[in-house]
Amino acid sequence: MTQRICTICARAGSKGVKNKNIRDLHGKPLIAYTVEQAIKSQLFELIAVSSDSKKILDIAQSYGVNILVDRPSNLATDSSSKLNAIRHCVETVEYLSKQKTDIVVDLDVTSPLRLPEDIKGAVNLLEAKNIGNVITGSPARRSPYFNLVELGHNNVVRLVKSLNKPIIRRQDSPACFDMNASVYVWRRDILFNYPTIFNIDTQIFVMPEERSIDIDTELDFEIVEFLIRRRVGV
Repeated sequence: MTQRICTICARAGSKGVKNKNIRDLHGKPLIAYTVEQAIKSQLFELIAVSSDSKKILDIAQSYGVNILVDRPSNLATDSSSKLNAIRHCVETVEYLSKQKTDIVVDLDVTSPLRLPEDIKGAVNLLEAKNIGNVITGSPARRSPYFNLVELGHNNVVRLVKSLNKPIIRRQDSPACFDMNASVYVWRRDILFNYPTIFNIDTQIFVMPEERSIDIDTELDFEIVEFLIRRRVGV
C-alpha cells in the first residue's frame, strides 16, 4: 500500500502580510483552509504542520492535524529554503510514525482557493504516469515569446525568449504557465535527492486562474477574500 503524507509549512514571520498564516479569512484562520482541504481529499495517512510558532501549531491541531513539527529556527528565516523545511518535516514524521513514506504532498498555506480535487488531480498525475514529481500552475497571462520582456544590454527591452520565426499572435506562442505554489507532489527519493523542485521528468497539473492566487500582498488577500465570499454565496 502506498504511504502518502501531507506537509504544511507555516512559519511565524511574514513580510508582505503580517501574521498571514493565522489571519482571519472569512471567519477562520488562513491555515484552516489548507488543513481542511488535506483532510477532505482523503489521500493521507498523516498530515503534518511544520512551524516555529506554537500558536500556529495549536490552531492547526484544533482543525485536525495529527502531527505537529517544531521547526528549527535556522529553517524559519527569510532566507531559509522551503525544500529543507519540507525535508525536515518528512524526517520528523517518519521518526514519530516509525515508517517511511512513499509520496510527499506539500500544500502552501497561502493558496486557500484550491479544492480537494486539485490535490487529488496532482497526486493522480504522479501516480498514473509514474514520474518523480508534479507542480501546479495556471495558464500564464504573459508569454515570454510574445509580451513578457526583460532588460538587456544598455537597458534595451527584449523578449525573454525568442524563436527563429517571430510570433505574430499570442495564441500561437508555446503554452506557458504561472507556477501557483499550491500543490507540490514528490516521490520521497526525488524530494531528498534533487536540489530544486525540477528534475528530469517534472510535470504540471493545470489549475484554473480563479483557484491559483497565492497570497503575498494585502491586495492578494483582499482578492482571495472576495473570491471566498463569492464561492460561499455571501
